[in-house]
Amino acid sequence: MMRLYIETVGCQMNVLDSELVVASLKRQGYELARAADQADTILFNTCSVRQHAEDKVYSALGKLKRTKQDFPDKIVGVLGCMAQKDQQRVFDRAPYVDLVVGPGQLHRVPELIEEARRGAGRQLAVSLGRREGAVEAVRRSHESFDPLRDPEMRPTPFQAYLRIQVGCDKFCAYCVVPMTRGPEQGRHPDAIVAEARTLADQGCLEIVLLGQTVNSYRYGTGPATVRLAHLLERLHAIDGIRRLKFVTGFPKDMTRELLEAVRDLPKVSPYLHVPLQSGSDPVLERMKRGYTVDDYRSMMERIRDTLPDAAVSSDFIVGFCGETEDDFERTKECVRAFRFKNSFIFKYSERSGTKAAERFPDDVPDGIKQRRNNELLEIQNAISEEDNVRLLGRTFDVLVEGPSKTARKKGEEGPDIQMTGRTHCDRIVVFDGETRQAGRILPITIYDASAHTLFGILDIPDPTPQVYSLLQGRSRGDEERCG
Repeated sequence: MMRLYIETVGCQMNVLDSELVVASLKRQGYELARAADQADTILFNTCSVRQHAEDKVYSALGKLKRTKQDFPDKIVGVLGCMAQKDQQRVFDRAPYVDLVVGPGQLHRVPELIEEARRGAGRQLAVSLGRREGAVEAVRRSHESFDPLRDPEMRPTPFQAYLRIQVGCDKFCAYCVVPMTRGPEQGRHPDAIVAEARTLADQGCLEIVLLGQTVNSYRYGTGPATVRLAHLLERLHAIDGIRRLKFVTGFPKDMTRELLEAVRDLPKVSPYLHVPLQSGSDPVLERMKRGYTVDDYRSMMERIRDTLPDAAVSSDFIVGFCGETEDDFERTKECVRAFRFKNSFIFKYSERSGTKAAERFPDDVPDGIKQRRNNELLEIQNAISEEDNVRLLGRTFDVLVEGPSKTARKKGEEGPDIQMTGRTHCDRIVVFDGETRQAGRILPITIYDASAHTLFGILDIPDPTPQVYSLLQGRSRGDEERCG
C-alpha cells in the first residue's frame, strides 16, 4: 500500500482542496502517513496570497533535496495557487520536484503521480491564464472536479467546508487569486445540495460555504438566477445539518435579501466575515476594492438594522502602497466605530503579476508596517475583550469540536479534559468536559473571557450560589443566536 503525506498552507479553500485530493488518492489505495519521512508521496498544497506562505513551502522543499537523493522513487508534488503562479519556476528552484499542479487541475493528481512514478518525467498541469484562450475555455480549465469527501482530513468530523464558487472577478490590486483560481463561477445549486446531503449523512452538524467572495454567488441568468439567499433556504431544509456559515463576504454584495435570509433561517449563523481592508478612501481606490468607507458604513447599518446581534469580523492590510499616517488613523477610527468581533490584520506583501506591483512602489518600510500592524491589533483586541466580557453570565449552545489546543499541547488524555467549541456566532469557548462530548451541541455558561476566548462551564439546572453567583440573570434560547 502506498503512503501519502500532504501539508497544507493557506486558506479554508486549500484545506478543502487537500481533503478532495486525499479522498481521490485513497480511492487509488493510498493511506495517510503522519510524517514526510514515512511517505512514498509527499505533496504540498500551497498559497500565494503572501510572500511568507511561499517562502515556507520553498524552505520545506529545500529540506527534501537530500531525501530525494537518498530515495529517488519518492514522489514530491507542489499543488495549489503557488503552483499555478510559478509553474516552471518551481522546477527551476527545486529540480527534484516531480509534479506541479494548479488548483483547477487537482482532479489529475492521481494520474500525474502515476506518470511520474513510471518514469515519464516532470508533470506540469496548470490552468489557462486569463488571456490565454477563449473565455469559456479559461473557465473550464479552472473548474474544480466533482468532489469526493474524506472526513479524516477535516479539522473535526462534525464540521465541513463546502465550495459553492470558484475563482474571482473582483481584481483587487494586491491579490493574485483571479489569476491563480480563474474567473468567478458558481457551482450548480443541485450539486451543492447533493454534496451537503452527503456531508449530513457523514455526521456533519455544521457546514461552512466557501467562495472567494461567497455572497456574490449566483447560478443561471434572468429570473431563474439562484443567489446565496435562495441556496441557504435549500440547504436549511436538509435534515441533520444544524448550522450553516459562509465566508468570505464582499461588502457590495451584502444585500438586504441575504441578511433577511440569515435572520429568518435559524440554522444560518449570524456571523458575517466582510473584509474592509482599509479605512481610507484613497487607499481603497488604489486597492481597487470597488467601494468607499461610506459604502461599508451603509452595509454595517443594514446589518445592524436587520441582525442587531450579528457578529461581524474583518480583514485589514496595513502598509499598502502609499498609505500615510493619516490613512492609517482613518483605519483605526473605523475599527473603533464598527467594533468587529475580530479582525485578521496583515502587512502588505507585494505579489508579482498584480496591478499593485505593476503600478505602485511598495514604499512603506517594513518597520512602519509592523508598528501599524501591532497598533491595529491592540485596538481590535481591546474591543474584542470588552465585547466578550459583556457575555459573562450568559449561556450559549456550543458545538463541541474536541480537546482544546492547550490540552493537545500538554498531551492530556482521558475522559476529563479541557474541551473547545464554537458558539452560533463563531466565538471560541473552552470548558472542562469529556472527550465523548465532541460532536454534541451543549449549553455552556460563560464565567470569564479574553479577547479571543470565552471560558465556560457546562450548564447545570440548579447551580450552587458559590459557583454560579455571577450567572444570575442569564438568558438562553433554543440556539442562542448572538453568541
